[in-house]
Amino acid sequence: MYVAAASLMMLIGACRAAPTQQPNRIVAIGDLHADLPAALSTLQMAGLVDASGHWSGGTDTLVQTGDITDRGPDSLELIELMTRLEGEAEAAGGAVITLMGNHEMMNLVGDWRYVSPEDITDFGSVEARKAAFAPSGALGSWLLSRDAVAMVDGVVFAHGGVSARYAELGVTGLAAQVHGALAGQGAPEVLSEEGPMWYRGYLQAPEPIACEELSRALTALGAHRMIVGHTTQSSGQIASRCGGALLGIDTGISSHYGGHHSAVQIRSGDARAIYPHGQVDLPDPAAATAR
Repeated sequence: MYVAAASLMMLIGACRAAPTQQPNRIVAIGDLHADLPAALSTLQMAGLVDASGHWSGGTDTLVQTGDITDRGPDSLELIELMTRLEGEAEAAGGAVITLMGNHEMMNLVGDWRYVSPEDITDFGSVEARKAAFAPSGALGSWLLSRDAVAMVDGVVFAHGGVSARYAELGVTGLAAQVHGALAGQGAPEVLSEEGPMWYRGYLQAPEPIACEELSRALTALGAHRMIVGHTTQSSGQIASRCGGALLGIDTGISSHYGGHHSAVQIRSGDARAIYPHGQVDLPDPAAATAR
């Protein structure tokens, strides 16, 4: 059931930005869609939480690329989990970065098309959930504090993808434009299907076209790789395009999409997919291993 806003706000206030030093290991996890058991199973599989769900990743950096809400029953519990892990990771010298996906944005603007009845029941009533996700509510204010894009050690992370057009703004400029649009200021089109929370071009366009645009975007951003969620891979496997410069990590982790648990780890530029059956090496762009 819904917890007191003050308790969650105390947890949020304890969180800090990601450390600036190069992380020991970067782990990226895609869409979780309000499925707490799947989230915990995936985090434990990746060596980031222990059996009790507490941070065990030490100095690792976790980037979760958005869409922790909707479809399933556990939006509240997943936000509480990610908030708690932010504080626990920071205390251990690591970091947890949770990005804003299109479903977080939809909840903020009152679009509940994909909210499950069980999720509403978890809050006690429609009114309680609305209050929690309002911009001034405990969950809404936490979502508003999320960025739509982040860069860690030369890797850009976004929910949908950063098109070449929006890459010209840089990571900081693009994040600011999204926040401005959500506040009713600036250009609202950054929240559209061409913006970083919805864009699917890198995984749906023919690869030569996608790679040409990706190259321009990465150059503008000063990055060598982009990792995105949002576009579910029917294979249940991590997608790699453009020689590993683009990784698609929405494999359908939640039970709603089949429960295909996965994560990506990057250590010294080397990317590997993590699955319940073991690890699989992924292609790496030359710029990643030359660092």
